[in-house]
Amino acid sequence: MKNSNRERSIPRLIAWQVFISLLFSLQQISGQLQYSISEETKKGSVVGNVAKDLGVNVKDLQLRKMQIVSQTKKQYFAVNLENGDLIISERIDRETLCGVKQICFINIEAVIENPLNFYTITIEIQDVNDNAPMFSKKHFDIGISESSVPGVHFPLGNAQDPDIGTNSIQSYTLPENEYFRLGEITTKDGIKYPEIILQKSLDREKQSFYEFILTAYDGGKPPKTGTAIIKITVQDVNDNFPAFAQDTYHIRLPENAPIGFLVIQLNATDKDDGVNGLVSYSFSHITETALELFTIDLLNGDIKIIGNLDYETTETYEITVEAKDGGGQVTHCKLSIQIIDVNDNSPEIRVTSLLASLLEDSPPGSVIAILNVRDLDSGINGDVACQISDTFEFQLIPSSSSYYKLVTAVSMDRERKSLYNVTIHCMDKGSPPLSTNKTIQLIISDVNDNAPIFEKTNYIVYIIENNHPGTSTHSVHASDLDSDENGKVTYSILNNNIEDLPVSSYISINSMTGVLYAQRSFDYEQLREFQFQVMAKDSGSPPLSSNVTVRICIIDKNDNAPKILYPSPDTEGSALFEFIPHSAEKGYLVTKVIAVDADSGHNAWLSYHLLQVPDPSLVIIGQQSGEIRIGRDLSDLEALRQKIIILVKDNGVPSLSSTVSMNLVVAENFQQVVPEIKIQPNNSESSSKMSFYLVVALVLISFFFIVTVVITIILKCKQSNTPTSFGAYNRNVYPQFTLGCPSEISDTSLPFPFSYDVCVTMDSKQNEIAYLKPVQNVPTENLIDTEDPAVNDSSSNKLKSTNIAQV
Repeated sequence: MKNSNRERSIPRLIAWQVFISLLFSLQQISGQLQYSISEETKKGSVVGNVAKDLGVNVKDLQLRKMQIVSQTKKQYFAVNLENGDLIISERIDRETLCGVKQICFINIEAVIENPLNFYTITIEIQDVNDNAPMFSKKHFDIGISESSVPGVHFPLGNAQDPDIGTNSIQSYTLPENEYFRLGEITTKDGIKYPEIILQKSLDREKQSFYEFILTAYDGGKPPKTGTAIIKITVQDVNDNFPAFAQDTYHIRLPENAPIGFLVIQLNATDKDDGVNGLVSYSFSHITETALELFTIDLLNGDIKIIGNLDYETTETYEITVEAKDGGGQVTHCKLSIQIIDVNDNSPEIRVTSLLASLLEDSPPGSVIAILNVRDLDSGINGDVACQISDTFEFQLIPSSSSYYKLVTAVSMDRERKSLYNVTIHCMDKGSPPLSTNKTIQLIISDVNDNAPIFEKTNYIVYIIENNHPGTSTHSVHASDLDSDENGKVTYSILNNNIEDLPVSSYISINSMTGVLYAQRSFDYEQLREFQFQVMAKDSGSPPLSSNVTVRICIIDKNDNAPKILYPSPDTEGSALFEFIPHSAEKGYLVTKVIAVDADSGHNAWLSYHLLQVPDPSLVIIGQQSGEIRIGRDLSDLEALRQKIIILVKDNGVPSLSSTVSMNLVVAENFQQVVPEIKIQPNNSESSSKMSFYLVVALVLISFFFIVTVVITIILKCKQSNTPTSFGAYNRNVYPQFTLGCPSEISDTSLPFPFSYDVCVTMDSKQNEIAYLKPVQNVPTENLIDTEDPAVNDSSSNKLKSTNIAQV
């Protein structure tokens, strides 16, 4: 038997191969593939070679990530990437997939990437005779009135066979007997209902019960059969059957109809009276699936919903309802229930290809993901439109009816945003519409596209002089928006020279932290400021860098004591006298102490004090000007000689000071001064010569003094309304100038050196006039000409009425 079946299957196989070849030729023309297979073909069977039929190289299948996408819930097919065969991966039951449809297709799609291509593959599922006919009941109970005349028809329940065509039910048979024969009724739908036809009148008194086996045959080879037992009970006269208004009821139900919803109220009428006219209702034929969804009321024929309908599971239900009266007469009607789709399925979004990270220099149009979108609903309820929510950096481009490409729309910048959560929003066109969101996370990878940036455009660093070598002075910092090695910054000083010395001998930098270190001790009086450039470079490939200028300003420290220019401290060993005439009044200017300080700012603000004076009431000194004046009126007969010590100190912390001493002689005239000078203990020959020179100098000074007074009076009369270059020197106000470096501790004090033009006169009524002239880049050591005999000659300095010194 097996061999004969195999021999009969060989022509069928050849026919199928010819049919597949024809379909392959058609797909070459139409651009689609179509195969045909029989249901219940075992798993692993080869449907066809997709790679060959599509013209794709088998070696490229894995590289191009070929995959099969099915629109059904199960993946019935798969592709072998090694040879390109399309194989069956799940059991295929045509009746489950297509029900009563005459033609059954499964549509799948082949997706190939790099480049992206889509191919539609249609597979026809051929029916095989794998289902035997089956009656809805094992027993059919029929009551026949004994008054029934020959030729009366008694309908029976039909058998069901899920197979189609010749494999479905073809005929019924009943064992031969003298009373009954088998007949068939064919409806407009082509459904055959068996019926028993009475051939001979019955006599209940002879025989009240009959039992036969009803057999249903399908058209398969070999055919399959199903049986049911027919039990016939002979009853008393009940000559009217229940009657429905129509043989078939067509009903349309929305799939969201609630539980308890009334589908239809059947009403079968029976003209008999009493028990023979009472009709009861039941399902004569119903599938197990439909039995879980529908129920019928035994007495009134109401059919209601008891389960959840789902259009995507089953589109139609065929139910046979039986109406039986009290006498056992039955009739049947058919319910054809069509389920109407409603929009109860949200779109499904599947990511078939995804790029987890993207370099920030990738060009616009780079593919991020490939999406497959489907909706199980049908018609307009299954039409889906997708878009990106709230972002302009990406675009969603449709590739086919159900595929989309997510691509970049602009250039990426990791420093602006390093992580994107792109939300894909898909909505169908149903009413109300249903939507689904899918969020795709994309990481932007860094490239070295940002140079280090310093916190400031330039740095000004203040260092107090006399610092310790190796001390950290300041730090520079540059930030790089890149990450990891691209954002790791190192620092270096660009080579240049400061006064013919490399900058590295002045300052160094920590390459990792940017901390600046002084390499030597700085002296404000030698170097006040210098500048250099620091380069910050990242560790990217290639590296990027930027420069910044660092300006070092040396802050003055009070490390220089005041230097007294007049009277010179070098003449302390010889007698230094200042002549005061008896006619001098209170406020008479005796002399002026002149001193300078190599420091600057507050450290160079000088004040003058009388450290030692025998008669404090005799003289006073101006603290800011250094002018020594008479403190009281002198009597004509008063003659005295006093030695005073003057202290000059600066305004630094701690304060530094210097002292000088001088002798004050009060006399009527110069002749009285000479004996005072002579009585000084000096027995050397140089002292005698000094006395001679002193007398000569006094005579010359007197002459020049008179000439100077006359010239001064004439000039003052002519220029009484003309101001001096900087105005008269105010003894009570410090001159105000700014430092060379912008200073955080700017005191607007007087920087040195300056040139002082000082005029000292013996006339107490004459005011001193000082002019300030800034002198640039003149070392302090060169401010005083120590070889000037006018300075070294203490006797000449003592008696000269006018002295001009450059400070």
